[in-house]
Amino acid sequence: MDGYYRLVESYRNADDRVCHRTLLNVGFLDDEVTVDRLNHIRRRLVEREQLLRSGPSLFEWEKSTDPVVNRFVEDLWTRLIKEERIDTGEAVTSGGNKNNGGKDWQTIDMNSMAHADAREIGVEWLCYQCLEQLGVSECLRRQGWEEDPIRLALTHIISRAAYPASELCTSRRIRKNSAVCEVTGFPLSRINKDCLYRITRRLYGIHAEMEKFLSQKTNELFDFEDKIILYDLTNTYYEGQMPGSRIAKHGRSKEKRSDCKLIVLGLVVNQAGFIKYSGLWDGNISDPATMGDMVRNLREKTSLATSRAIVVMDAGIATEANLAMLCDNEFDYLCVTRSSLKKYRKVSGAETVCVADRKNRKIQLEKVVSDKDEDYYLKVESMAKKEKERSMNELFSTRFEEGLKRIAESLTKKGGIKQEDKVMERMGRLKGKYPSIHRYYDISFQTEVKPVKKRGNKEMVQQRTVRSLRWKLKDNVDVNERSGIYFLRTSIRESEKILWNAYNTIREVESTIRCLKSDLDLRPIYHKKDESSLAHLNLGLLAYWVVNTIRYQLKRNTVPAGTVNNGNEPQDNSIHDEWREIVRTMNTQKAVTTMVQNKKNEVIILRQCTAPNEKVKRIFDKLAYRQYPFKKKKFVVHKSIFEKMQSNDIQQLYTQ
Repeated sequence: MDGYYRLVESYRNADDRVCHRTLLNVGFLDDEVTVDRLNHIRRRLVEREQLLRSGPSLFEWEKSTDPVVNRFVEDLWTRLIKEERIDTGEAVTSGGNKNNGGKDWQTIDMNSMAHADAREIGVEWLCYQCLEQLGVSECLRRQGWEEDPIRLALTHIISRAAYPASELCTSRRIRKNSAVCEVTGFPLSRINKDCLYRITRRLYGIHAEMEKFLSQKTNELFDFEDKIILYDLTNTYYEGQMPGSRIAKHGRSKEKRSDCKLIVLGLVVNQAGFIKYSGLWDGNISDPATMGDMVRNLREKTSLATSRAIVVMDAGIATEANLAMLCDNEFDYLCVTRSSLKKYRKVSGAETVCVADRKNRKIQLEKVVSDKDEDYYLKVESMAKKEKERSMNELFSTRFEEGLKRIAESLTKKGGIKQEDKVMERMGRLKGKYPSIHRYYDISFQTEVKPVKKRGNKEMVQQRTVRSLRWKLKDNVDVNERSGIYFLRTSIRESEKILWNAYNTIREVESTIRCLKSDLDLRPIYHKKDESSLAHLNLGLLAYWVVNTIRYQLKRNTVPAGTVNNGNEPQDNSIHDEWREIVRTMNTQKAVTTMVQNKKNEVIILRQCTAPNEKVKRIFDKLAYRQYPFKKKKFVVHKSIFEKMQSNDIQQLYTQ
């Protein structure tokens, strides 16, 4: 009876038991295949498999002198490869391989798998691509910077946008939590607070050049003409005494921190929120006094497409001298009147225009003129503002009358305040607390005068005592007569709706200041030296360029007009999230190191990014940015070498 042959491999399993598995069913063999030839065929196949495991060799595989043995070895080896019964160990190229389809097969010990060094990379990669879009590296190279300082500068700007903190906290986060160095290419081992301090000051040394470059770059990227320019001021306070400082001064704090020294920041932004000019002044400077510097520098530091841009500002800056200065420098202006306009008349032929705010509340616009100047005024009457001011007036009136009542009750109490001068002091404090209400009241009181002799004084003196206090609203006076009404002053003669839309853009500069102070942590300032303080504020402005560029592109609706979704509602793919929400969303993408041991007693180290979730994908797609800085970095080391490696050694593998 003929024998049926199988090619079998023996191995030891996890329980150290010897097992067998069939590689090929060879079948019935001819009589010419003797036992000696079978043993020869087996040895040749084993030698060839061992040669395959050991890798390429300088010597070719030595064939047998027996043609029958050679024929069977070639046939069986071809079947083993074709049916994938053994691991060929072929390396996988980035483009794949026609034999293995681009797959990298490994036999691994699942119990040895471990994940380590998980770091945030989503927001870092987002900000890095934005900086490349803005051409910040190109700008720094033009200033003669070398590659290492450029990478460090990008690292610090990205870190300020993603995690605003002190240089000490920022360096800790970069070393422990962030993968920003993997994105920018700056060596992680060289990150410390001192190098961050130095690069921040160096960036401030070229702040004027960078501001001009970024202003022109964003105009080119987004086709801005800068027809409307917004100007506003804010201040931030110092946590510290700041002895010997030239710029830190006591002044009126907009954050109610007048107990601290301040520094004033002025911003000129366009209607999309991009900075055209920034200035820093002493903390005690008045708002109108900054206009001269702004006007002198705006022409030099911005690229305006029109000679008569509209400057939109608040009433606090719009003095008569500043408005005249703007006209002399060929700027138009639009602002709120500094004082209420009492005598005015409607423009002949002008109609009342009705518009709605974002909450669909009614606003009436009417163009009027005044005899005191030749400017146009826009009378704005807001129904929502009227209701709000009426409610406030009622509350203030109630509290003002309660204060008067307490003063009157004190006149009849034993030990109460009755002296005229003391009563007048109380009245003055009450009127100062409610300045918008007390002028609508008539207040009268009766005073009794009698001579008294004071202790230690023989002469008689007159004592003035208040006996009664009365009050009432003035006749023919309506407290809410001007509620909800204010006036816009302008040097241009456009339609009411255009003027209103132009003034509403001032919310952009308010949003800019809010983002700088809250999202980018410009307040308070903890630095003790003027140079460090100015560098700190400049770094925040650079980070704001990144934030606003990203948010501006996300807020744009790129769906063609008239496109509908399933025939129901127009599509809108804009994203209006605040920066903190964008950072939180992007931080869901991590960079992770995975380590696993294969059957060759090697440790495979993989560094790869997690797949972005749907919202992260949507942000990347909206910006047309790539989703991964890298997909996978692979390193293979022998187990004995890996056991001697420290965590820093492993990090250097994928950060170099």
